[in-house]
Amino acid sequence: MHVPDGFIDAPVSVATGVVAAGAVAVSLRGARRELDERTAPLAGLVAAFIFAVQMLNFPVAAGTSGHLLGGALAAILVGPYTGVLCVSVVLLMQGVLFADGGLTALGVNITDMALVTTVVAYAIFRTIVKLAPHRRRTVTVASFVAALVSVPAAAVAFTAIYALGGTADVAIGKVFAAMVGVHVLIGIGEAAITALTVGAVVAVRPDLVYGARGVTGRPLEIRSSPLAPAAPGQVARADGPVADAARAPEPDDARAPEPDAARAPEPDGAAVPAAAPKRSARRVWWAGLAAALLCAGVVSFYASASPDGLEKVAHDKGIDKKAEDHAAKDSPLADYGVKDISDARLSGGLAGVIGVGATLAVGSGVFIVVRRRRAAAESERG
Repeated sequence: MHVPDGFIDAPVSVATGVVAAGAVAVSLRGARRELDERTAPLAGLVAAFIFAVQMLNFPVAAGTSGHLLGGALAAILVGPYTGVLCVSVVLLMQGVLFADGGLTALGVNITDMALVTTVVAYAIFRTIVKLAPHRRRTVTVASFVAALVSVPAAAVAFTAIYALGGTADVAIGKVFAAMVGVHVLIGIGEAAITALTVGAVVAVRPDLVYGARGVTGRPLEIRSSPLAPAAPGQVARADGPVADAARAPEPDDARAPEPDAARAPEPDGAAVPAAAPKRSARRVWWAGLAAALLCAGVVSFYASASPDGLEKVAHDKGIDKKAEDHAAKDSPLADYGVKDISDARLSGGLAGVIGVGATLAVGSGVFIVVRRRRAAAESERG
C-alpha cells in the first residue's frame, strides 16, 4: 500500500506530513516507557523483520497480490508507540534506498501504514484480551483479529486522504469499494502472518511479547526449548512445560531436577528453582535475524510479481496516471535489486539482505538512543 509521489496533492501531503511528524514525536516519548535493556535491540529486529516480510507478496485474487503492513505485529510484540516507530523506520528505508513509496508521500504512508494500522490493531487487541478468557491462546487469536481489521482500516484511511487531496478525477465511492474489497483479502494474509509470528514467540518467550504482559491470571506456560531456559520462580519438569512454583505439586515421578551442576541437589520429586535472575533474549534475537535474512535473501525470489492492492486499484481506476517519478529512482537498490547485477535471483536476494541490515542498524540505533534517554532521565530523578 505504498503511496507514490503524485497521487496526493501538495497541501494534503504537507498536512499528513505534519500528522506523521507529530505521531513520531509522541511515539519517541511513549517508547521510553515501553523499552528496556532487552527489548530495545529486539525492537530494531522487529523493524528489520517487517522489512523482510514485506518483500513476500502473496496472491490474493486474479492479478493482485498483497504484503504485510506490519503495524499489528509491531504493536503487539514491542508496544504501540514503539510499533509506530518500527513501521516508520521501514517506510523511510524503503523510500530512500529502494524507491518504494514516494518521498513527498512519506507523511501519507507513515500516517496510513504506521499510525492507523498500529492504533487500530492495538485497540482491538487490548479489547479482546480484556474480554476473552485469560489464556495464552487468547493472545494469538487477538493478534489474528487485530491484524485482520487493521488492513482494511488502512484502506479506509487512504480513501479518506484521497478524498481530500486526490489528484485524479475518480469517484470516491469506487475507490472506497475497490480498496476495501481487495484489502479485506490482504488482511487475511496479514492476520495469518501476525498470528503465526506472535504465537511462535509467545510459545517460547512470552515475557518478550509486550501485548502478553498481564494477560493471564497465572504466568504463561513456556515449553522447554533451547530458546526458553527456565525463569525465576518457575520449575523445570521432565515432561516439557515449565510451571509456576506455586502450583499444586505433581506426582513424585513427574518432576526432574534441572540439569545445572552449580545447584545443590534436591530430594527426589522436589521442585528445582531456576538460577538466572534475568533471561537473555540473545537466542531469540539471532533466530529472528536468521528468519529475516532467509525471507529477504531467499524466499523473496518466489514472491508474487502481481501488483499489490493499491497498485491494482490505481491502475484500474486511472489513478496511476498522476504518478510521478521517484526522487530515488536512480538508487543502486531501486526496485529491490542491486544495480549492474544481471542475475535476478542474486540481485534481489542481495538487495533484501542489504535492506535487512540497513533497517536493523537504523532501527536499533533509534531504539537504543531512546532507551538510554530513559535511563538518563531515571538516574536524574534518582
